[in-house]
Amino acid sequence: MLYLPPDAENKQEKSTVNWPDRFQQLAKTAKHPGLKRYYEAGIASADTAIDDVPMVAVDFETTGMNPDKHGIISIAVVPMTLGRIDMSQAQQWVVKPRRLLTEESVTIHGITHSEIEQAPDLAEIIDPLLNAVAGKVWVVHYNGIERPFLQGAFEERLNETIHFPLIDTMEIEARFHRQKRSLWDKLTGKKPVSIRLADSRERYNLPFYAPHDAMTDALACGELLQAQIAHHFSPETAIGDIWLP
Repeated sequence: MLYLPPDAENKQEKSTVNWPDRFQQLAKTAKHPGLKRYYEAGIASADTAIDDVPMVAVDFETTGMNPDKHGIISIAVVPMTLGRIDMSQAQQWVVKPRRLLTEESVTIHGITHSEIEQAPDLAEIIDPLLNAVAGKVWVVHYNGIERPFLQGAFEERLNETIHFPLIDTMEIEARFHRQKRSLWDKLTGKKPVSIRLADSRERYNLPFYAPHDAMTDALACGELLQAQIAHHFSPETAIGDIWLP
């Protein structure tokens, strides 16, 4: 994950979308074969217990924070359930962005100009990416990256985009740690707790992982969700109470 804003905070929205029906509709209108197969694989209904939901932890490394000006350079997907993270099926791709790779971004994520010069365009890995996430609910830390960046990349390459609900572990942290700040804290100017990935993991006594590698960050995000469910919810909690529309 690149350039996470220190004050990023998301409000929980109750999804009114019937996602299984929405996927059926999108499968009929999708033009790209990979997108059509993705929607045909379906998605869990909002009332499904999270313990019964197949998920995939996803992280992108990008050249910056603005999807209109920056591009994806690395994608990692890690299949998971509430009880297991399956690293044996994890996948990672380095892709060549159509946006400028800055020296600042190289310093952060370590992916160099020479590495991406030999990498494929994202258009070449759309099918394997969609196969990896088909039928699963996405898990990310800060939904301002993965969904808008992927939607923009698809629009640019396919002239159509992708829609899906997702679980945002940063939003869950905001819900339980930032939105419950006391009036005294606000009046005295006490800074809100950090909801960055590493700081959030520390609150649950999870081990420190070096940041800014897509695979490591995806794993870290998946583990964080497992800890959050154990502390704040239950395996029977409906996925619709957790995901963002």
